[in-house]
Amino acid sequence: MMKRELICIVCPQGCHLTVTEENGSYKVTGNTCKRGEVYGVKEVTAPRRVITSTMKLQGGRLPRVPVKTNGDIPKELIFQCMEEIDHVTVTAPVKAGQVVLPNVLGTGVDVVATRTMGMV
Repeated sequence: MMKRELICIVCPQGCHLTVTEENGSYKVTGNTCKRGEVYGVKEVTAPRRVITSTMKLQGGRLPRVPVKTNGDIPKELIFQCMEEIDHVTVTAPVKAGQVVLPNVLGTGVDVVATRTMGMV
């Protein structure tokens, strides 16, 4: 029997979850909503994260533009994703929501700009 204590990060409430596994079946306690239950099971079986960072910007008002993944990626790919982001340079102008790195690492998740940046 496996037992893990977690704090749910789905909403600002931050419920203290207990996830227990017995014979391949998971039980979550401490959650106040269904999303917490889904998060608890997902976190112990296949944790995923949304990545936020910055990307080099050429010809813009600032040298970097803030970016994030538009979905979550497997936690074990975080550092590889950051390396991919670091190797890309975007050319201004860039609009918020614009895909700047499609299908990062074959995950089906895009990296998008989170701020509009005009040219110098």
